[in-house]
Amino acid sequence: MSRTLPVKKNDYIDVEFEDLTHDGAGVAKVDGYPLFVASGLPGEKAKVKVIKTGKSYGVGRLIELYEKSPYRVDIPASEKHKYGGCQLEHISYEGQLKYKENQVRQVLARIGKLDDVQVHPIIGMDNPWHYRNKAQVPVGEKDGKLIAGFFKPRSHEIIDTDESLIQLPEVNEAIQTVKEICRKLEIPAYDEEAHKGVLRHIMARCGRQTGELMVVVITRTEDIPHKNKLIEEIIARLPKVKSIIHNVNSKRTNVILGEKTTLLWGSEVIYDYIGDVKFAISALSFYQINPVQTKVLYDKALEYAGLSGEESVIDAYCGIGTISLFLAQKSSKVFGVEVVPEAIKDARRNADLNGITNVEFAVGQAEVVIPKWYEEGNAADVLVVDPPRKGCDAALLQTIIEMKPKKVVYVSCNPATLARDLRILEDGGYMTLEVQPVDMFPHTSHVECVVLMSRGEK
Repeated sequence: MSRTLPVKKNDYIDVEFEDLTHDGAGVAKVDGYPLFVASGLPGEKAKVKVIKTGKSYGVGRLIELYEKSPYRVDIPASEKHKYGGCQLEHISYEGQLKYKENQVRQVLARIGKLDDVQVHPIIGMDNPWHYRNKAQVPVGEKDGKLIAGFFKPRSHEIIDTDESLIQLPEVNEAIQTVKEICRKLEIPAYDEEAHKGVLRHIMARCGRQTGELMVVVITRTEDIPHKNKLIEEIIARLPKVKSIIHNVNSKRTNVILGEKTTLLWGSEVIYDYIGDVKFAISALSFYQINPVQTKVLYDKALEYAGLSGEESVIDAYCGIGTISLFLAQKSSKVFGVEVVPEAIKDARRNADLNGITNVEFAVGQAEVVIPKWYEEGNAADVLVVDPPRKGCDAALLQTIIEMKPKKVVYVSCNPATLARDLRILEDGGYMTLEVQPVDMFPHTSHVECVVLMSRGEK
């Protein structure tokens, strides 16, 4: 017999929020039935409208607040800014840090059964605004005018936006300037439904330490109308620009970048530093969005690795070598592996750029390459993993357990998959010693962690 739900669609009910979901929605319970409501905060009492019901949970819309949380703040921007992906901007920064730290503790306990692990206070930013060094905004047309900004939630309607408070000012300026130039030159915007038009996206990247700027113009067509005038105006109006790139994406797809990239002017790369390590960043390179907190994250990983200069280190999921190059400064040898060939090409280039010779990079799946290294006698004293949101591959976890490195340093961008993987490693003979949450993306629901594990007793 199916359960009768305590609410139905279009009901108006009074609730009290108890918790937040992993993406920042308020959680209220009606006779034990969870109702998720965007913008609700724990401790708040409110009237909500039920807009969707399912077997295990429902979704509501906030109608009226009766009692506000002390952590609630007014959104510090125009109404448009809320479409920029900032799920937590209605929470004070103090409240955001508290929520994220609690989320890590709860998930480790619930999923990983790690109730007694040491979780340090989260490391936040002194200034949690204007930190993103990259933006890529969709372009469209409204009332005959070219617009660019963010997609309205759960739609493909573009909200024309002049700035985002989480982007570097240089990035905001670049996006706005290119939009104005394209509007003046009457370059046709891409029409997603008809698959016609020219300009699909505008991307800007900025070196936080160097100030160097890259502009990427993404079009449906091989040709850009008024291309030379576009280049000339960008150079004139953006003195810090070092690179202008044209990317062609002719497919019907939500993927932003296409396969063909051409240099229009300047250099193919810009440069930036994380600590003392220099990185070359191309239009297609993966590079950390918040280099300030990336250094905090990597410094902690280096501290947990506890290197004396004699150790051999393996960096699984090494990407463009960011952690590898940090580790190489303090170790005997670092082996990095990554499945994306372009990332390994960038990693090798970045090693050469910094004169770092005690690193070796390989293309392939970590769970395939690392056992091969192990068979060749390259056993790691320390193994570092920095996997994507889905966590470590099961075969890699089994390889770690069999290889038995003295230490595992786990860098995570998803507490849920982190907790799952820590449980597997714990059952395989490792102990979780300490966890350091780091706020890499203020005003969003994301939280990063660095975890130290070792074999044997705590």
